[in-house]
Amino acid sequence: MKDILNHLYEHKTLNREEAREVLKNIAQGKYNPIQIASFLTVYIMRSITVDELEGFRQAMLDLCIVVDLKDYNPIDLCGTGGDGKNTFNISTLSAFVVAASGIPVAKHGNHGVSSVSGSSTVLEQLGVKFNNDEAKLRACIEKTKICFLHAPLFHPAMKNVGPVRKDLGVKTFFNMLGPMVNPAFPKKQMVGVFSLELARLYTYLFQKTDAQFRIVHALDGYDEISLTGAVKVFSKQKEEVFQPEDLELPTLNADEIRGGETIYDSAKIFYDILDGKGTEAQNAVVIANSGMAIQAARPEENLMSCLALAKDTLLSGKAKVTFEKFVQISKN
Repeated sequence: MKDILNHLYEHKTLNREEAREVLKNIAQGKYNPIQIASFLTVYIMRSITVDELEGFRQAMLDLCIVVDLKDYNPIDLCGTGGDGKNTFNISTLSAFVVAASGIPVAKHGNHGVSSVSGSSTVLEQLGVKFNNDEAKLRACIEKTKICFLHAPLFHPAMKNVGPVRKDLGVKTFFNMLGPMVNPAFPKKQMVGVFSLELARLYTYLFQKTDAQFRIVHALDGYDEISLTGAVKVFSKQKEEVFQPEDLELPTLNADEIRGGETIYDSAKIFYDILDGKGTEAQNAVVIANSGMAIQAARPEENLMSCLALAKDTLLSGKAKVTFEKFVQISKN
């Protein structure tokens, strides 16, 4: 690791195979926490290259526990996090709206590192039990159209990194990797990223696959469609910029979509929105992200009809029914 760090400190980069090898060595416990922290810090100080990101991604996929859900052709809704905006759990809520709209979802998620409450955190607070049993996951998606893949259960080799990330408390390249290492290898993805640079990097990598995707970045810094201003959306076919009014939705203030200060607060906001007690702003931002995800899964559909379906699914209570059924099944 000393040689690798000196190499990086000289402003040099790793090729794809070097990056893959380093991450495998980290996973296998060959480096101590201080060395790992130093390595992660390099990528906080400078941008990651395409080769480095591809190498890290391949190492994660080489080492993960694969779950076969291809019979359902699910979509994943996953943000990188790390935007520092402390919004409520928008993509996780949107996942349940999408599932309740009839589209299978394999949601990949984890506990928050740089935020109060990641997707795993809020779901656990609301009574969800995680597992990596393929039969149980298939049964869950069969009955509710959604299953949740709690990242640490599928990437056990990353146990050496978790404590270091938690102690650092800032975004690292593992935030970038999260949406790219779903162990179900979904062919449909809606990904939110925290910077325009990363959006372009992701688009380049996704263009090399056969996945249907939407990569979204709000131009004022959110890793989701925030409705606080313009959002850039990348797909296989094109790049588009949408203003809230283009989606026939209100322009919001940042305070209107903030999450709670505690895990309990985050869970309450999450359930209140499903329970029909969300504010107009909270509902609008969930509808925006759900609608875009529905179109990612069904690209032949008109975006406005996808948004209308998302609105009906959320406000009619269908998403709440799906969520409650999901919680009960997770406990069995």
